[in-house]
Amino acid sequence: MSTRAVETWTLQPLTDFVKESSVRLVLVLTPAGQVLAQSGFSRAVDVMSSAALAAAIVASTDELARQLKQPPFAALNHQGLKQAIFLSTLSTERGTLAVLAVYDLDVSSIGLVQLFFEQLAADLKAATPRGTVPKQVLAAHFERDLTDSLNTLFGR
Repeated sequence: MSTRAVETWTLQPLTDFVKESSVRLVLVLTPAGQVLAQSGFSRAVDVMSSAALAAAIVASTDELARQLKQPPFAALNHQGLKQAIFLSTLSTERGTLAVLAVYDLDVSSIGLVQLFFEQLAADLKAATPRGTVPKQVLAAHFERDLTDSLNTLFGR
């Protein structure tokens, strides 16, 4: 399984999470959909569409919680017949990150994914570079930055 990162500080925590939780696919991204790291994806289009959908889900559930006058939801889990997805956010010094994980129900479980997500969150918080400001995405450079990130994620 291929694990790659645009932000290198995310690589070891993500690698450990994949190994321990037995997930098939994982994205670590910003709430805006910028992918910082991925594991298990073989096509850039799958990364882009999954990141966009995950960002939209995070935004919509945050808004639902706000309208219900509740704190943001901790995590979401959607289970199918053979696979499930887990989506949660965490806070770091560089801001909020989201993690989307897909796992096979015959290999892993929501309990394992949640358990090792807590460790991933702690590891990412500890690994976050201190005192650096993340690069701002500008509309004028969006396509170039997206292409550069995808090339990094897929080793091109």
